[in-house]
Amino acid sequence: MFSHICIGVSDFPRAWAFYQPLMALLGVELRFVDEHKPWAAWQSKPEPRPLLLIGKPFDGAAHHPGNGQMVALLAQSRAQVDQAHRLALVQGGRCDGAPGLRPEYHPDYYGAYFRDPDGNKLCVVCHQAE
Repeated sequence: MFSHICIGVSDFPRAWAFYQPLMALLGVELRFVDEHKPWAAWQSKPEPRPLLLIGKPFDGAAHHPGNGQMVALLAQSRAQVDQAHRLALVQGGRCDGAPGLRPEYHPDYYGAYFRDPDGNKLCVVCHQAE
């Protein structure tokens, strides 16, 4: 369904320091990083897409987080959701919903919500029963 998702950032080195360990924890492979543009992308395997990209806005204007936008990243276990949430907060993120079951979505939905250092809303979620 998706080719790529871009997340705007205002400070690339700060965003890189936030996203690189988070994506590594989730087992998502780095496809490229170019600090001169600046931008970076990760990809799921075995397919080359979809990509998740971070970078300064293409038009050169200041980044502003959207209201109502969120990117949800898939975790393989509830423990991985917990780990990702803790890591995000240590890396400068802000809690926007502690890890836990959210049966209003479905009985096995276990997610955590946080904001990156630029205020972009992210979720890490596991859909598996444990």
